[in-house]
Amino acid sequence: MTEKPLILVTNDDGITAPGIRALIEVMKELGDVVVVAPDSPQSGMGHAITINSMLHLERVYIDEGNQEEYSCSGTPADCVKLAVREILKRKPDLCVSGINHGSNSSINVIYSGTMSAALEAGIEGIPAIGFSLLDYNYNANFEVAKKYAKTIAKNALENGIPEQVVLNVNVPNLPEKDMKGIKVCRQARANWEEEFDKRQSPQGKDYYWLTGKFVNLDHGDDTDEWALENGYISVVPVQFDLTAHHAITTLNTWDFNKT
Repeated sequence: MTEKPLILVTNDDGITAPGIRALIEVMKELGDVVVVAPDSPQSGMGHAITINSMLHLERVYIDEGNQEEYSCSGTPADCVKLAVREILKRKPDLCVSGINHGSNSSINVIYSGTMSAALEAGIEGIPAIGFSLLDYNYNANFEVAKKYAKTIAKNALENGIPEQVVLNVNVPNLPEKDMKGIKVCRQARANWEEEFDKRQSPQGKDYYWLTGKFVNLDHGDDTDEWALENGYISVVPVQFDLTAHHAITTLNTWDFNKT
């Protein structure tokens, strides 16, 4: 009898978020599922890990399904580390993170807890995918995203993901009839123009809210932003080797003997 694929499911919105519940449901159609996810929202945590305080891990029973589920007091990256070192009896065949409530396209991948969990799995040599839906509503409709998550995850299990690569998948918030399909593309060159809204507490202390607007500086038709704006699901292969290989030759022309 062939062993079912083992799939680790995590996220950054918290273990009870509708997005992860939707992802668990669809992954159970593809294999045996183990869930390790934060006990509270961890959006924007990036690749933070817990080193100066205790981590708590608790077995939980949220749905009536037969999957193992654990709630973790740490970050998304912590969840993957604990899953690999303390919970899973073998290396999973796939790690999926999400479905995130909101976009993780272009520069957002740097800040994303969703993608950092997937990248942590990739560092461990586990094929991994981060899924996001461009709808920040807690009660967003994940039905279309579930369909495409299953298609992409099934392909990853059958074909493998290139070594040291993690997939960043974003789904536009559109009805299924308006979806044009899946487009493999590059990360757009974009950034946030940020400001801080400075206010004062009743006690007279200053405090700040981070605000700003997202600016797409990239007008190429091969980017994730273009794909999402034009009704496609974007799939960007992301690498965790941050070396700017093209810059090595230039840096080797510098005279490091100068004082």
